[in-house]
This record gives sequence, C-alpha cells and structure tokens, in this order.
Amino acid sequence: MYVEPSSSSSESVQHQSAIEVSCLDFSYGSKRALNNVTFSVNENFIFGLLGPNGGGKTTLFRILCTLYIPDRGTVRVAGLDVKENQSEVRRKIGVVFQSNSLDVELTVEENLFAQGHLHGFRGSMLAERVSSLLDRFGLRDQCKDRVRTLSGGLCRRLELAKGLLHQPQILLLDEPTVGLDPAARQEFWRYLSLLRERENMTILVTTHLMEEAERCDRLVILDKGLVVASGSPLDLKDKIGGDVIVIQTPQPRVLREQIEAKFKLTPTVIGGTVRIELQQGHEFVSKLMASCSKWIEAITVGKPTLEDVFIHETGHRFWSAED
Repeated sequence: MYVEPSSSSSESVQHQSAIEVSCLDFSYGSKRALNNVTFSVNENFIFGLLGPNGGGKTTLFRILCTLYIPDRGTVRVAGLDVKENQSEVRRKIGVVFQSNSLDVELTVEENLFAQGHLHGFRGSMLAERVSSLLDRFGLRDQCKDRVRTLSGGLCRRLELAKGLLHQPQILLLDEPTVGLDPAARQEFWRYLSLLRERENMTILVTTHLMEEAERCDRLVILDKGLVVASGSPLDLKDKIGGDVIVIQTPQPRVLREQIEAKFKLTPTVIGGTVRIELQQGHEFVSKLMASCSKWIEAITVGKPTLEDVFIHETGHRFWSAED
C-alpha cells in the first residue's frame, strides 16, 4: 500500500494556478483538433479532462507535456511557457502515458534506476529515491521481478512511481487506467488521492470514464476540440437541476410532438429516445403515461449525471455507435 513519506511537510495549501491555458488552437494540417481552449488548474487539485474519442484530450495532453507546440494561444505549466521553456517545464512535471513505457525485460527496480539515470541522478541519492518509491507504492516484494511477469495493476503502480522519481510539482496522466479491471482502477485512484492529500501534488488526468471524472475536484469537458463545460462535477450536474427523464419509444419524433403540444415542454430526441429535464420528474411520469402510453416502451427517471451534462451541452451522446 501507499505509505506517506516521512519527509513531507504539512504546509497550508494556497490554490494558485499550476496550469494556465488561454485561447489555445492546434491543428493537424487542415483538421482543427483544439479550438480556443481556455482553462486553469489550481494547485493541489485533481483536475480532469473528460471527453469522448476525438474530443481533443490527448492532443491537449501532449501540448502540456511539451511534445506538441500550439498554433496559437498560451500555455503555462508551473508558471513556465511551454513554447519558451520546454526543458524547465519537463523538470517540473511527471508524466504517465496511456501506453506502457516500461522495459518489460528489466526488473521493477531496474526500471526505476534507468529512469533516474535519465534525470541525471546517481549514487546514494538515486538509491534512496528508488527505495522510498518501492516502499511507498507497495513494490518492495516485486522489486527483483521482471516487468513482464507483473499484473496490470502493479505495472500502473510502477508507472506512477517512475513518473514521481524526480519529485515533480505536477503529475500529468493520459487515461492511466485503460485496460485495468475495476479493482485495480479503484486502487490506482486511491494512490492519486493520497498523493494530492499528503504531498500537495497537482494532478491532471485525461479520461473518458464518467466514474473517474466524478473523482476530480474540477473538470473541463471537451467535444470536437471545444470546451463545452467546466466546473466541479457537482456544480455541472446542478446546472441541469431537477430530474432527467429518458423515454424509449419506436416513434421518438411523434412522441416529442405530443409532449410539446400537451405539456408545453421542449423535449429532445437523442437516437431512439426522448429526453426531458424537469423538476419533480417522477410526478410528471404518471401524467405522461396516462396521455401518451401507446408511444412509450420504457421510462427511466434519475438525477443528472455527467453524461447528461454532456448531452445537455452538445445535443448528442458521449459515445457514438461506432465507439
């Protein structure tokens, strides 16, 4: 399990900006991947970039890591411009990529030592850091095991330890739990929460998983390169308010017209469903069934979710049929 390092100090947290993105554009040739993206990340926050495939998350992540240079706009990480201070930015950030960056033929310990050498560490300082990380992330018993023998969860723990070896101020993670089972995903997020709480770490994570986005202090929701919503998960859901009623029907457009005429509401058609956002939705359902039952196959009523926020802002589902 993760162990709090004995050397950490309990300083008061001041929520200043660790990352600032302003009017950011980026294109792949004629295809615009990011369009006027603006947001900031407070220090000591877990910040999420939520979006479907093709939303722009990974492109934005690579700009923050200094791998891509923006076409327009400014990006500052730890107060440093990513265009002008690439080497300095890289010293301030730890990065965990979506794909595996471990050498599977090396042991756990050897991977950490190799990473330390890349950062210029040698001798007793490097040995102490490696030893500390093995203990903090519960990898001591596996330190002599080759990476190819590890489970997915242990590999992600090692990736996280590797990204923290040079003691960065900011940790950037690109869909870090892809391929993990639910238990390993839960464990990985527990480590992230402890890093934030015990070491005042600022963490930015990209994800397409709603349950992960719910764990973030604040979110930016991206769709087709645009910021469509931002705020805490609770605030974003509260903007919808009331209940979300989803109606399965063989004739969604006919049912929508009936609801508009009889109840003076403005439902939306999403695929084969009709959606209504309404206060006291459970009370409305009985009236709807009494009036329009012949067009209704099933009804669900629930409080707004982050997917409902996405649909409310974009007019389409988070996942396409192809996804």
